[in-house]
Amino acid sequence: MIMPSDNTLVYALSFSSGFSIMGIELLGGRILAPYFGSSIHIWGSIITVFMLSLSIGYLIGGKLSTLSSSLKYLAYIFLLAGTFVLPIVLFSDPIMQTIFIHVEDTRYGSLLAASCLFLIPTLILGMISPYAVRLLVNDTNESGKVAGSLYFVSTLGSALGTIITSFYLVLYFEVNQIILSFSIILLSLGTFALLFYGLRQVPHLKKAKHV
Repeated sequence: MIMPSDNTLVYALSFSSGFSIMGIELLGGRILAPYFGSSIHIWGSIITVFMLSLSIGYLIGGKLSTLSSSLKYLAYIFLLAGTFVLPIVLFSDPIMQTIFIHVEDTRYGSLLAASCLFLIPTLILGMISPYAVRLLVNDTNESGKVAGSLYFVSTLGSALGTIITSFYLVLYFEVNQIILSFSIILLSLGTFALLFYGLRQVPHLKKAKHV
């Protein structure tokens, strides 16, 4: 369980995860377009993969939160997410080229490509919100209120991630630069949360030694 003063950080992390999820999803269309086009079934593939990944992530995140709830493990989730976003930048072209050659139907080709590129990082990002809810709940009677507030913040992040990515970022940066920025931001937030957790433990360690 975290201290009340840590709540702001957890909300900020949830906001950032929502921002990143929608930013990456929007860029998915740009990444797949050179090989599979930009028709409606391409977007159907992307949305399907993201929805499926998030649903599995919610399930796993909720399960993990019942086993062990700590800001440290939330930080680890961010570090994992940032790590698995990076291959999108490094391997998207060879993966899509291979799939494009071997799968003639662009519907199934785009679905397979979207799964290879986005399923794992989105699944990990989906673990954040349910895990964060567990960190914030101190009283079971307030669990609904806390969950509503956190999902509001996360969804607000998603909305801003959508508008900022589609209105501004794509105008000034290449897709790979934006994806790389998301990876760096997630890794940086995970590192910061881990350091924050470590600093929180120092006073308790000192107190334990004196006792």
